[in-house]
Amino acid sequence: MKIKTLHFLCLSVLAFASCNGQISKDEKEKASKQGPTTVKTAVGDITLPAPYSSKSVTKRSGMKDWPDGRTPIAPEGFTVTKFAGDLKNPRWTYIAPNNDVFVVESNTFNSANRITVFRDADKDGTFETRKIFKEGLDMPFGMLILKNSFYIANTDGLYQFPYKEGDLKLQGEGKKIVELPAGGYNNHWTRNLLSNADGSKIYISVGSASNNAEHGMEVEKRRANILEINPDGTGEIVYASGLRNPVGMDWNPANGELWTAVNERDDLGDELVPDYITSVKKDGFYGWPYSYFGQIHDPRMKGQGKDLVAKAIVPDVSVNAHTASLGLAFYDKDAFPTQYKNGAFVGQHGSWNRSKLSGYKVLFVPFKDGKPSGKPQDFLTGFIADEEKAEVFGRPVAVTVMNDGSLLVNDDSGNTIWQVRANK
Repeated sequence: MKIKTLHFLCLSVLAFASCNGQISKDEKEKASKQGPTTVKTAVGDITLPAPYSSKSVTKRSGMKDWPDGRTPIAPEGFTVTKFAGDLKNPRWTYIAPNNDVFVVESNTFNSANRITVFRDADKDGTFETRKIFKEGLDMPFGMLILKNSFYIANTDGLYQFPYKEGDLKLQGEGKKIVELPAGGYNNHWTRNLLSNADGSKIYISVGSASNNAEHGMEVEKRRANILEINPDGTGEIVYASGLRNPVGMDWNPANGELWTAVNERDDLGDELVPDYITSVKKDGFYGWPYSYFGQIHDPRMKGQGKDLVAKAIVPDVSVNAHTASLGLAFYDKDAFPTQYKNGAFVGQHGSWNRSKLSGYKVLFVPFKDGKPSGKPQDFLTGFIADEEKAEVFGRPVAVTVMNDGSLLVNDDSGNTIWQVRANK
């Protein structure tokens, strides 16, 4: 039986249960009576309720078109405009060294499977050129340029193509230099890319194949982690593990730490488990699937993985449960007010497993001296059209800092990329 078929069978028959380790009604009730747990994070204590202390609710959002002239809402002192429209699920953005803007158009179903390039040759803030850069891909996501190579992370592997600065069309099929486990439950098909400062290493984020290892750990090999490789695909190591679905990755500009945004697990209740952004320690383990936020055991795992749980790292910043926090970008430019300098923007795609909508916005996390210095703040809102009807205008994904200091926000469901500029 295929994994996808197995997943739907699990949902329809067992509700919250694990297919390879079903949790009974009595076990759920016992877990719900354990009481809340307080955890110390980098920005203060958070208190998490017991598992199953609230029902696991499915509430999916429906799309409405953005009304004419309406945009997302930024704080006072900023202006939001449409950078580009008429795209098909613009999921992710990559800024090339020469300022070309590459946008992946990709989705779980009916994917466009292409990359579009935008060029502002005269640097007046408006692109003059829009071209299809590469078609015929397989659920692409991460992009990267190193020297004379353009890397594309399809869901099934990392591909390397020859590239010259200024190319508006990528030729050939490329060379598959890393095989990656394809697809995944809950749409964990995205494979993001990031290089270190000197281009000697590439980091690949790979999400889990399941919610909580309900298909067994065999299908989770090389998943729920960040891989490190050489630019030719050799030398692979697991850089960090226990990260259920790491997507956005960026370098902390103050201290050079690797950071990532992680989607946590579902089906434990409205407030569990919070998504988070965190610094990533080499060889660090972050809990999945055995525990969360350090040593809080997931009752569905029935005490498994005790040795790993004992060393599980508490993530740095909670960004609330079921928000589908995908995008992550540190603001290292000077165009925004000084309070934004070296802080992190987080793109939240939005909930489906919560009784009230959560996410559907861009957060900002302030940093000082390389460390988070305050609670997450709303930065770009207005994506929810009608909360009671669960209708939304769009769903933010990537957040990307332009070389001119403006911020691009990919609204993949609204088929739009928004640009946020500080007023002069």
